[in-house]
Amino acid sequence: MHRSATDGTPRHPPVEEDRYGPSSPAAQYARTLRMGTMGQVTIQQVARAAGVSPSTVSNLLNGRIERMLPATKDRIDAAIAELGYRPNRAARQLRTGRTRTLGLVVPSVGNPFWGAFARELESAALARGYNLLLCNSERDPERERRYVEELWEDGVRGMVLCTSLPSLAHLAPTIERGLHLVTFDRPAQPDDPASVVSISINNPMGGYLAASHLIELGHRRLAFISGSLRSVNRTARYRGFCSALEAAGIDVDDMPSWPGMDAVPFGDVEAAEVGRRAAHELFSRADRPTAVVAINDMTALGVCRGLRDLDLRVGKDVSVVGFDDIVLADLYDPPLTTIRQPIAEMARLAVEEIIASETRSDTEAGRSVLLRPELVVRASSAPPPAGAGTDAAISA
Repeated sequence: MHRSATDGTPRHPPVEEDRYGPSSPAAQYARTLRMGTMGQVTIQQVARAAGVSPSTVSNLLNGRIERMLPATKDRIDAAIAELGYRPNRAARQLRTGRTRTLGLVVPSVGNPFWGAFARELESAALARGYNLLLCNSERDPERERRYVEELWEDGVRGMVLCTSLPSLAHLAPTIERGLHLVTFDRPAQPDDPASVVSISINNPMGGYLAASHLIELGHRRLAFISGSLRSVNRTARYRGFCSALEAAGIDVDDMPSWPGMDAVPFGDVEAAEVGRRAAHELFSRADRPTAVVAINDMTALGVCRGLRDLDLRVGKDVSVVGFDDIVLADLYDPPLTTIRQPIAEMARLAVEEIIASETRSDTEAGRSVLLRPELVVRASSAPPPAGAGTDAAISA
């Protein structure tokens, strides 16, 4: 034990300097600033505390961290926290005409999937120093156009648009003015403006996984239930469903359809009622299917309710598979088998793409990101009842 030369009291051995704690250079410099009469903390002061150049601090604040060492980022973050640095947003907006705000346009938070994605996107944006504004389009092209245009005019730096429309022509004027746009849950289309970035799962693969799972369980009479297929991702999921049936030798050419499919509203709030109405129609037939793939989880839950109305047991008499893996899917009884979308990763990529687009040249094209969906097996899918019907596929 080390002892004092004067009074014999214990003396702790020397320890290595804490680079980020109370005795760190950043902390000492922060105390110096607080004891003085200095005004708002500047980038130059953050740079001095972190031992880097002001341009390096600026790169971090503006998301240009691809080539930044983790240790450098940690030092800057520590200095920002110690000094209480806040960017001068008014000065930034005067200089660039843009705010540190992103826009998000979703069909409707009435569908829990869009609410969950909005939450993930907000978290990803906040982690990079951005705020988020949310709008509901109700899948109306005119509302999409108006929201996108107004957000841009209010200085929003970039937007994530959740749309399944085949064309972005209604947004072309705003995109041409320099809007940084990321489309979500919609793969790139041939006539999309070159600067647009698309982030989506592989929807045909999702439809294929759902149908293949049921076929592997022994089902030969399957139904696909959706509202209107007038959208890119719905058509793609149906195409994957049909591909799985064809690969299994199940006839998809003469499928009876639900007459109300194209008459129901196109929005998301009505999805559960779409499923319920379709179930009442299809499962009142003598040649009813033994399994259902629904376009999304809300439709699937509506199907489950419709089956219950008919005294049919989900996971016993009829198997049901949804799409999205919303929080309600695991809470339903029985829990819903579904196709999961990696929304946290998709949200992070969307924010990174918007930030990266600020340093991308006007002639550099955006990119298309396709992520793999995941089959999540729960109790709503099981082998068909003994003696279930002959091969057929049904579209509703």
